Amino acid sequence: MRIPRLYTPQPLMVNETIILTDQAAHYLVKVLRMEAGRECLLFNGDNHVYQATLTAANKKNVTCHIHTVEPSHTQSPLHLELAIGLSKGDRMDWVCQKATELGVSRIVPIFAARSELKLKGERLEKKRQHWQQIVVSACEQCRLDVVPEIAAPQTLDAYLSQASGEHKFVLHHRTDKSLESLNKPASASLLIGPEGGLNEDEIALAEQHGFIPLALGPRVLRTETAPLAAISIMQYLWGDMA
Repeated sequence: MRIPRLYTPQPLMVNETIILTDQAAHYLVKVLRMEAGRECLLFNGDNHVYQATLTAANKKNVTCHIHTVEPSHTQSPLHLELAIGLSKGDRMDWVCQKATELGVSRIVPIFAARSELKLKGERLEKKRQHWQQIVVSACEQCRLDVVPEIAAPQTLDAYLSQASGEHKFVLHHRTDKSLESLNKPASASLLIGPEGGLNEDEIALAEQHGFIPLALGPRVLRTETAPLAAISIMQYLWGDMA
């Protein structure tokens, strides 16, 4: 029988009994119909997996006792940050989910010149929390035990001033440079535009901040395809997908 994996933000320690969050409790009891005595796996982002047994599963609360802990081995050695222009529809949902499965460490939504998503304030924060939950769900499914951060959406200028990857790339189809000639880094930052891509001024600005222009072959990739292709190649060359 499959043992479910669940994220919980609270501290976890062996030989402790904890009360699960409402969301985790709902999934175990209402969706999976689990009862006391069943096992589950918990993670909170500290790069460990905690094995636990449900000790109570009722309408009031769901508790479990943690009995063992093991280090996780699913985190890529490459710390990869993805900065991507905000897109309409479900494109951002798709990118957040699939980039997490491929081992990205951080996702930064960017307001670019061609971004069509114009949210702000409370609505924007609600959207960020929505993307963060997509990332958590992806971690639960793909056995990733360190949850990538969805940073606060920001302007391109703000992002460029703090991007810290050892290698920094701006992806566009107006260059012929590739990854083949670069040494293996410990970290990388990848900047990709929204629908329609980054404009020439944004690309030039990124290059002024040390971003290397990068192309992925002769075809123009959509904004939801480009990051997944680039992340896969980087994980193959420098991460854990070889």
